[in-house]
Amino acid sequence: MDVLLVVDMQTGLREGLPKYDLLGVVGRINALGGAIRKRGGRVVFIQHAGAAGDIFESGTPGWRFLPELRRAPDDFAVAKTLNDSFHETPLREILTNLGTERLLVAGWATDFCVDATVRRAATLGFSVVPVADAHTVSDRPHLSAKAVIDHHNWVWGGLIAPGGITVLPTHTILNGDC
Repeated sequence: MDVLLVVDMQTGLREGLPKYDLLGVVGRINALGGAIRKRGGRVVFIQHAGAAGDIFESGTPGWRFLPELRRAPDDFAVAKTLNDSFHETPLREILTNLGTERLLVAGWATDFCVDATVRRAATLGFSVVPVADAHTVSDRPHLSAKAVIDHHNWVWGGLIAPGGITVLPTHTILNGDC
C-alpha cells in the first residue's frame, strides 16, 4: 500500500519569506492524496507542535493545517516536536500497521523537516519516494529555494538505504509510471 506523508503544511509556514511555489505544491499534494486514497492507500499529515510562544504552538492559528489542503476523515494526523517526524511519535507504528509498501513524502521545509523525515524513513527500511515537486522552502541566505529543492532531490536520489529511495515527480506517480 502507498502512504502519502505530508509534513508540516500548516498556516504558520506563511510567516516569513514566501515559500517556493506554495500553491502549486498544495495542489500537487491534494492530487496525490486523492489518487492514493482512490487506489486504497492512506494519507498521514504531520503537524509540528512548537513550544509556547512559537508560531506552531499547539492550538494556535499557526499550528492548524493549511485550509487549502484536502483532508479526508480517515486520514491520520501525527504531532511532532522535532524535525524528524518519527522521533517519539507513533508514526513508525502507524506505517507498519498499515502495511506500508511505499512511503511518499511531501511538505515543508525541504531542508529541515522533510529531509530529516526522508532520511529517518529510509534508515528504518521503508521504500521512500520523496515527491520531487511536492515539497517547498523559502530562499536561504546562501541559496535560492529552487536550488535547495533541486539539491535535496539530487542528494536523496543518491542515498543508499535498505528499502531504497526513488525521487519521482507528481505526474509520474499520478500516471502510474512507477
